[in-house]
Amino acid sequence: MLCRTYSAACIGIDAITIVVEVDVSQGISFYLVGLPDSAVRESQQRISTALQTIDARIPGKRITVNLAPADIRKEGSSFDLAIAVGILAASGQYSFEGLGNFMIMGELALDGSLRPVPGALSVAIHAAAESFKACVFPVESAYEACEAVNIDVYAANNIKEVISILSGEGCHVPLKPSDAGTEDSLDPDIPDFADIKGQEYIKRGLEIAAAGSHNVLMCGAPGSGKSLMAKAMAGILPPLGRSEAVETTMIYSVSGRERGSQGLLRKRPFRAPHYSSSAISIVGGGVKALPGEISLAHNGLLYLDELPEFSGRLLEMLRQPLEDRRVSISRARYKVTYPCNFMLVASMNPCPCGYYGLPGDRCSCTPYGVARYVSRISGPLMDRIDLNIEVSPIPGDRLLGEERAEPSCAIRERVVVAREVQFSRFKGKINTNSQMGPADIARYCPLGPSEKQLVSVAINRLNLSARGFSKILKVARTIADLDNSAKILVSHLAEAIQYRAASLG
Repeated sequence: MLCRTYSAACIGIDAITIVVEVDVSQGISFYLVGLPDSAVRESQQRISTALQTIDARIPGKRITVNLAPADIRKEGSSFDLAIAVGILAASGQYSFEGLGNFMIMGELALDGSLRPVPGALSVAIHAAAESFKACVFPVESAYEACEAVNIDVYAANNIKEVISILSGEGCHVPLKPSDAGTEDSLDPDIPDFADIKGQEYIKRGLEIAAAGSHNVLMCGAPGSGKSLMAKAMAGILPPLGRSEAVETTMIYSVSGRERGSQGLLRKRPFRAPHYSSSAISIVGGGVKALPGEISLAHNGLLYLDELPEFSGRLLEMLRQPLEDRRVSISRARYKVTYPCNFMLVASMNPCPCGYYGLPGDRCSCTPYGVARYVSRISGPLMDRIDLNIEVSPIPGDRLLGEERAEPSCAIRERVVVAREVQFSRFKGKINTNSQMGPADIARYCPLGPSEKQLVSVAINRLNLSARGFSKILKVARTIADLDNSAKILVSHLAEAIQYRAASLG
């Protein structure tokens, strides 16, 4: 007897349907075909033991399981449940009505319980697009997948509950998006800007960067607060919008990473890889072409501390993702594309010892050593930085003062308002000012005569590239949004040029 069940596999953040064909006939053998990897081939032992918990078994006959299409490699343990259900139906141990309307995924434990699987949200979205009526997932994965629209998502703790759902017994109801947990609470581990004394100029630059999702480079002596302020930026970023949350959660889901909660991600990601990280871990790739740190930071912040210490090859690999906001990983049989619309926040010392330019002759570096250290960051990469901020040590009287600075919650309110202005302006086409293309800049960044004269002088004196000019306009547009101004004024341009000039000084 031949039975078909339906599961899915993820290529990048996109899912494809996998048809699980199970044939039970005369003989004694078990064949699993369709380019399965080791984890898939080992499913026979997991399924056999799990079925015993419901007084079922793999029949002693000739069983052939085919995972179609056969030319795509099947990886992982997510097909356990679909294969088990197919065996039960093909052998006549259970009868299921409308089995072809369900997409089924889950890893079986030996006691019959279900473990979560990666890519559930992508699978649910794909199932809805392919006109399936429902999905069955382990509980943890179901909370994530129920955010997909126009499809019922059932949560099951074990194979017994799966059989009950597929049999239509009516004791299980689909999850609703409101049933899922949220993550919109403030993280107490994030530093508050109120506890960082002084550095108002740097805080202002970081507020502008957060409001428009602009790239930032902070350069200053050790101990001046660069890392602390970069971490505090996570506290002024607005929560993810629904479309952003869905896309970001899909990336984390297919990566198989534990997120520590149910439902969609609500907080913007903050990723801070060490400078010893490999290129694959940052950009993505490997045997399974998994997303890297730049994709895990999608719609959030990627913090690179000690920027010159990262390998030159890795830094150059960031140039294309920073511009295109996506990264493509090619393999012999397929190509995977991951989104990576992240805000780059980087910090560095001015020289190897860190004290170049400070009074007291503390710097022990030669001019050649300083130039060689700074040159580790190439001109093309520097040209992709929107704001370059020089960070000076905090004076002693400010450190000893007891006054508290403006708290992160107050800064966050202004950032949220500016983001809402941008969302209303772009109407979902793009999310922030930093994503504007040439046509958007021409439409949303018109300049008056005085503003044009100022920009013309800046282009000639600072020898700005076309990219540098467009970034000044984008930053000025964000400053105007924070100022609740419909037009870009001279003061907005002057502040934007000030951050750009520092990167060329």
